[in-house]
Amino acid sequence: MNIGLLMALSVLALLGGYRFYGRYVARLAGIDPHRPTPAMRLNDGVDYVPAKAPVLFGHHFASIAAAGPIVGPTLAVFYGYVPTWLWIILGVIFIGAVHDFMALFVSIREGGRSIAEVARRTLGKTGFIFFVSFAILLCLLVSAAFLDLMAAQALTSTYPLKELGLSPDQTILKTVIKDGQRHVHIGGVAATSVVLVTVLAPLFGYLLYKRNLKVWMMSLLALGLCAGSVALGFVYPISLSANAWMGIVCVYAFIASWVPVWIILQPRDFVNVHLLYLGLLAMVLGIIGSGLKGVHIDAPAFYVNAESIGALGWVWPFLFITIACGACSGAHSLIASGTTSKQIASEKHAPLIGYGGMLMEALLGICVTLVIVGGLGFSQYKTIVWEEGNAPLAFALGVGKTLDHVGLPTVYGTIFGILMLGGFLLTTVDTIVRLTRYLFEELWAVLLPGGPAWLRNRFFNTGLVIGLIAFLSLTNGYQAIWPVFGSANQLMAALALIAVTAWLVQKARKAWFAALPAGFMVVTTVTSLSSLLWRNLTGRNWILSFTDALLLFLAVGVVIMTARYFFNLRATLAAEATGASGTTGD
Repeated sequence: MNIGLLMALSVLALLGGYRFYGRYVARLAGIDPHRPTPAMRLNDGVDYVPAKAPVLFGHHFASIAAAGPIVGPTLAVFYGYVPTWLWIILGVIFIGAVHDFMALFVSIREGGRSIAEVARRTLGKTGFIFFVSFAILLCLLVSAAFLDLMAAQALTSTYPLKELGLSPDQTILKTVIKDGQRHVHIGGVAATSVVLVTVLAPLFGYLLYKRNLKVWMMSLLALGLCAGSVALGFVYPISLSANAWMGIVCVYAFIASWVPVWIILQPRDFVNVHLLYLGLLAMVLGIIGSGLKGVHIDAPAFYVNAESIGALGWVWPFLFITIACGACSGAHSLIASGTTSKQIASEKHAPLIGYGGMLMEALLGICVTLVIVGGLGFSQYKTIVWEEGNAPLAFALGVGKTLDHVGLPTVYGTIFGILMLGGFLLTTVDTIVRLTRYLFEELWAVLLPGGPAWLRNRFFNTGLVIGLIAFLSLTNGYQAIWPVFGSANQLMAALALIAVTAWLVQKARKAWFAALPAGFMVVTTVTSLSSLLWRNLTGRNWILSFTDALLLFLAVGVVIMTARYFFNLRATLAAEATGASGTTGD
């Protein structure tokens, strides 16, 4: 099949999903542009800060996208590109985007409270403890997987010089000797760019939020900074070990997770998202341009056999949990209700940011799928991903080879791919660490309401989060963590949709559009976690086995609490109906 044609069909499907189903769900929710949001009512200059819609969209998109829609589809395409494509398109329109939008909307209506706090109002104290504990475990898994991807893969990636079409005497990039071959240190360019953008983020925050410079002016400055940081990276690439990067990222995340959002998180995401937008646009145009030049997909439509099943597991449920964030992500409910809901200035922006942001992430997942099967080719894909274990490099090289079809040399496109990945990873790690701090603070407040003051201290809780993330990352690489993370991530989405369903029923509103996806995701993810528990037990991976078991226990607890809630609600409504009937009869 022509790669450009499939890209065009994907864009039309996503636009149609937003235009018809997205607007339909927004009408059912009851968007009210005149209703003051928490950011407007509770503006404290730290967590509750009204943000301009384009800025907040960029912050939200950069936070939710991360490595999920890059690594997930890269791994899942081993089943064939058709199953991967179908689940991304259908999953995001009817489940993932609905989940993101409703988590954001409900949080706005509940004063900026997290989705866990929303669950507390319907499921009670015990249900809340189960819910927030599950959310904390998910956040730790997400951050650990992404920390390993960033430190051990993205910022330290190298690739043979000759494979990028460069001669031995080239002076474009710094090289290193690895396994007897001269390699290009492509990760070093991304590292320099990431460091420079991060260091200058507070300046952008000051200009954007304190000096109130116009967004278009700041966008031009952001594009200039992105270009300048990349140019500097070619001349002075930063080369450090994976452990050194892990330590640096942990220190950065510690600082970024408690300072006011306008100092680092918002401005860094604002700058970085311009690079991400350019990368996404470049991939879309590159894929369509490749199609116009006659490039076809070099991969099987279906590859469900002993090889792919042995590597990933059965198509159901593992296709769904492997793709993870590309179609649906429970972590997004934590971001939407943890930070985005505290910064949105008007409810009218919620469909664009919640539903539209998730559709854009799915577009990224589609682009990743197509640059792999069209640009890289199936044979080279299998070698890099399944023999060398480097999914990020496969994605970056796929970008490079795709853009090479439209005139950009492979080496530049490959570096662009690594830059995108590094940017997505860091913006998610710092946001998730901040969210996990919030969750711990909420958990201690319920478990130990009269407990010691240090449990409510943001430095202690941030340090606790960083320590647990570093431990998980150092003891398990991303390939070991990914299946557990994917299962927990999708199950978190199911639990969030359950909480949304309960909220809608409580408000006497239609809830089927949240309830049906919740049921499907519960069955799928409980099945995958049960399978992974057996796999990790037989493989003697005790840390992940314990995590699997704990996730299953917490998830089943939430489902039982929800069933009890709806049973009691039904009994209450029946009693009220009987009482009303009796009164009428008198």
